[in-house]
Amino acid sequence: MTVGSRLSYYYKKFNSTVINDMWPELWFFSSFAVAVCCINKYTDVNFTLSTALLTVLGTVLGLVISFRTTSAYDRYWEGRKLWGNIALASRNLGMIIWIHVPLKRKVKEGENADDVQLRAIIERKSMMNLVQAFSVSVKHFLRSEPGIYYEDLYPLLSFLPQSVDGSHKRDNEGSSKESEDAPASLPMWQESPMSTARSTKPRKKGFDPESVLPTVQSAVPLAPARNPPKETIYDIFPPFIIFLPFHIMFKKLTGTRRGDEDGSRNIFGKKKEPEPIESNIPLEISLFLSSYMAVLLRDGLLTPAMATGYNNALVSMQDAVTNLQRIRSTPIPFAYQFHLRVSVWLYLLFLPLEIYTAFKWLTVPCTAFACFLYIGFLEIGQEIENPFNYDENDLDLDLFCLQIQRELAEITAHPAPDPSGFIFSQFNQPFAPGDRRTAIDILRQKKDTEDREAVANVRQTLVKNYQLIHEATFRKKK
Repeated sequence: MTVGSRLSYYYKKFNSTVINDMWPELWFFSSFAVAVCCINKYTDVNFTLSTALLTVLGTVLGLVISFRTTSAYDRYWEGRKLWGNIALASRNLGMIIWIHVPLKRKVKEGENADDVQLRAIIERKSMMNLVQAFSVSVKHFLRSEPGIYYEDLYPLLSFLPQSVDGSHKRDNEGSSKESEDAPASLPMWQESPMSTARSTKPRKKGFDPESVLPTVQSAVPLAPARNPPKETIYDIFPPFIIFLPFHIMFKKLTGTRRGDEDGSRNIFGKKKEPEPIESNIPLEISLFLSSYMAVLLRDGLLTPAMATGYNNALVSMQDAVTNLQRIRSTPIPFAYQFHLRVSVWLYLLFLPLEIYTAFKWLTVPCTAFACFLYIGFLEIGQEIENPFNYDENDLDLDLFCLQIQRELAEITAHPAPDPSGFIFSQFNQPFAPGDRRTAIDILRQKKDTEDREAVANVRQTLVKNYQLIHEATFRKKK
């Protein structure tokens, strides 16, 4: 590991902490503790309080902060489980589409059987791309990134109809405005802005997962798959945030303010939260997948049992999106957060007054440690209650989408052969350890000896297998 990569690693780990978010309070309460020590040391004023209040409030605040952190982590963990549900449902839906939708179909007059089979493969793979696009669209939706013009999303669904008449016509500027005689655009295309691109860090060298997606032309510039807020000097050195108001004023006066140069922090040093958005894209993808199931049932290409599994997978995906939206758009009530934070501030304000008599100058580091403890847990709870953004502690949504992409690609690589083609081979010993013969040897010996008790012998072998496996796998206590 080079020096640069090591420094980058440590910088990333440092950003994973909440020190950048809590330094203003840490600095303020430590300074107040120094003032209390100076007043009591160098003046005749007895600037202290009884320790009775410390004991009572400390216990109560500890319980309340613990509840706050636990509730935030529950939201974080629920978001992770819901993404697991999307991955499972996508996998199940992909297997149904790829394995249970038949390739052999009725050949109409004038059609070629190979052409029909090729069209069926193209049809199934296109729907698999829509299954992949569903998780990607959910990722952008949770990150408050509207539209479909992203490098990892647009290539997967660019073939979908853009208007109610099924056409793909759009003006050269990529605008969603409709002329008087033009067909109305579908909601998915109406909500897509002209461009959602903004400055972002390049991916690691040699890592470009979008390069394996379809190469399609777009009238609108495609934004990167990742669009984190622009990192500025205020993110690298948070104490410099005190100069941010002057920076903003200077930008306004010179007319050079673009709106994104202030980074991801406000004038108090706290991280900005992107505003939630409404998105029709996951819903519209579900509609196309549901319409595909309806066509398969109409043409008799999907059995009712598999149609039930298909529908259950779709319902599971939509249920997960609804619950993810609930987590994203329903923060902890502001009144609760405000009351808890003010209570912690008052406790930390009174703390040096109560412990000075016992600790003297050690009051300053003790107050700083208490502030680090209480404010730290508050900031952790606030950061992970919405785990879908680009913070280091947030869920890695890009990783989840890439895992789903790999699993779907593995499904499509599966040839789905007839089991008889690989079961009856020289590499299969189905009745080991009781019978070490291969499947071919068992059938051959049955045919050569005309053994009429072969089935009974197999049953005896299975009983013997149980005894051998039980003895070999049961760990005896010494």
